[in-house]
Amino acid sequence: MELASHLDDAPWPATKDELIDYAMRTGAPQEVVENLQELEDSEEPYESMEEIWPDYPTDEDFFFEDEGEY
Repeated sequence: MELASHLDDAPWPATKDELIDYAMRTGAPQEVVENLQELEDSEEPYESMEEIWPDYPTDEDFFFEDEGEY
């Protein structure tokens, strides 16, 4: 998860090549670039981090509804 966080500010939607370029330009660890290189080649851009890593936590995962019960 920590590695994937290097792509939080990537220019979504983005193709595999754009994500690799972004990771390299922003100094992401080599592991991030290697993981991106392992993605399937597709003409369709990825819309979000969740399309690449479905188990990546979103802001909603950290939202706790306060129902007033303590």
